[in-house]
Amino acid sequence: MDRQEIINQLTNILEGFLKDKGFDLVEVIYRQEGRDLVLRILVDRLEGGITIDECADINSAIGIMLEEKAILENDYILEVSSPGLDRPLKTKKDFLRCLNKDVRFFLREPVNGKLEWFGRISGVDETNVGVEIQGDIIKIDYSNINKARQELF
Repeated sequence: MDRQEIINQLTNILEGFLKDKGFDLVEVIYRQEGRDLVLRILVDRLEGGITIDECADINSAIGIMLEEKAILENDYILEVSSPGLDRPLKTKKDFLRCLNKDVRFFLREPVNGKLEWFGRISGVDETNVGVEIQGDIIKIDYSNINKARQELF
């Protein structure tokens, strides 16, 4: 199995496993770092915020589950952490977490002549993010977002 297939299989297993425990899988990263294979699981709550103790508990539970299922053939380092407040926003779930928060967007194609926008997320649907900018709402299609990040003041 190649790395992407492993990531896909782990994602499918971990989404339900974490959801049952009240957490949300943000991302699975499986890659070579120096001499080590690292499996990094980024976890959060939909409303945001996860503690170090919760990460440690999840790490233990995932470690036991992965050992039982024998998905990974090689030795690896398992890391479970929060994705961080300044993480890039990529998915609908990411934008929902930032509802009513300030976000900076860098677009692939201009909207109203601009590639960079800063505003408050006012709505999220299947294809767009609504952004309030000085009282006006613009819709930005997910496919047009090159990079988006919550602004922390």
